[in-house]
Amino acid sequence: MKLTIERLGHLGDGIAQGLDGPVYVPQTLPGEEVEGELQGDTLRGVRILTPSADRVKPPCAHAKSCGGCLMQHVRDDVVADWKLGIVKGALAGQGLEAVLLPIITSPPRSRRRAVIAGRRTKGGAMLGFHARGSDLLIPVPNCQLLHPDLMAAFPALEALVVAGGSRTTELSLTITRTLAGPDVAVAGGKPLDSALRLDLARICEAHGLSRVTWEDETVALRAAPMQRFGKALVAPPPGVFLQATAEGEAALLAAVRAAVGQAGRITDLFAGAGTFSLPLAEQADIHAVEGDAAMIAALDKGWRQAQGLHRVRAETRDLFRRPLEPDEFKGVEAVVIDPPRAGAEAQTATLARSGVPVIAAVSCNPATFARDAKVLLAGGYRLDWVQVVDQFRWSAHVELAARFSRV
Repeated sequence: MKLTIERLGHLGDGIAQGLDGPVYVPQTLPGEEVEGELQGDTLRGVRILTPSADRVKPPCAHAKSCGGCLMQHVRDDVVADWKLGIVKGALAGQGLEAVLLPIITSPPRSRRRAVIAGRRTKGGAMLGFHARGSDLLIPVPNCQLLHPDLMAAFPALEALVVAGGSRTTELSLTITRTLAGPDVAVAGGKPLDSALRLDLARICEAHGLSRVTWEDETVALRAAPMQRFGKALVAPPPGVFLQATAEGEAALLAAVRAAVGQAGRITDLFAGAGTFSLPLAEQADIHAVEGDAAMIAALDKGWRQAQGLHRVRAETRDLFRRPLEPDEFKGVEAVVIDPPRAGAEAQTATLARSGVPVIAAVSCNPATFARDAKVLLAGGYRLDWVQVVDQFRWSAHVELAARFSRV
C-alpha cells in the first residue's frame, strides 16, 4: 500500500488517510510518500519513497530500534512547532486561546532521571530501553538523551543487576542524578537476604552511588542524595518525582516567578519536595501542600536547614479528596499549582471560587490543563500567557507553565 502522510499525530506518528479511515505510520513526516503493509490501522515495514525536507539524520545510533525517543528524525524547529501545536489544539478543544511564549527546549544529554530496564545474561547484564511497542530490550551505550553522569553509572547498574537479578525476569532501575552521586531505586529483583544486602552495600560504595533502594527499602546509603532547590538542599524520598532536566526545572521556575511577581504570601499546591516552594520562599511566606507525607517531610527538613528563607508551612493533604476551600485562600496573593497528569479538577473548582489575584499553573498534560483552565476562566480569571517547555526532548511529552489573573 502506498500512502502520503498528511499530518503528525499527538504521539509523533505520521497520519495518512486510508480507505477505511486514518492510518498511522511510525517515524514519518507530513508530505512523505510511503509504502508498507497495512496491519489494522498501522502501516508496518515502512519504506519512505519521497522523504521530507524536514527529515534529518538521527543524532543517536540507537534511534531506529530504541523506543526511548520518537522524534530524532525531525528538525528541531519542526518538533518545537509540533509541540506548540499540541498545546494550541488542547486549548482549542475547550474553546480557548492563549498567547504562547517561545518554547524552551532542554539540550541533548541532559536527562537527570530515567527508568532503565535491566536483565541478567549468561555473561553479565544488559541495560537499556525497550524497543517501540515491544518488550525487546535495546542496549543504549551511546544514548544522546541521558546526562553523562547517568551514562557513567551504567557499570554500577550492571553490577546491581548481576547481584540481584535473574535471567528470567527484568529489573526496573530508576536512576537520579544528585549532588552526592547517582541515586538508584530497584524494583523486580530477588528477595533481600543478608548476602544480597552485603553485595548491594559493596556496590554502592565501590561505584560512588549515593543511595540504593531495593523494593522500597533503603539498603545502602553512602551519602544523602541531595537536590538543590534555591538556597535549600533537599534529600527526596527514593524514586519520587523530580523535573526531568535541570534546564527544564529552571525554565518552569522562571515562568512561575514571572507569574507570581512580588507576591508576599503564596500557596503551593502539589508542592512535591519543594521544587517551587523553596525558591519562592526567598521572597514570600509559603504554604506548601502535598499528598505524599515523605515528600512534604523532605521539603520541611530542607527549609529548616536552609538560611535566609521566609516561613514555609508544610501540610500533608490529599488535594484530590480534600482540596483547599475558598476561605483557606484568604489573604493569599498567589497560588502555584503543579498537579500530576490527571490534572486537578476538584482543586481547580474551589480555586475558581476564590479571590486569589494570580495563579501560576504548571502542567505535564495539555489536555487536562485546558480542561482546568476553562473552569478558571468561567470563574472570572483571564489566561495571560502560556510558556511551553520541552524537557522530554525527542518525545511526545509536553510541559507548560501559565499565568492566570483575576479579572
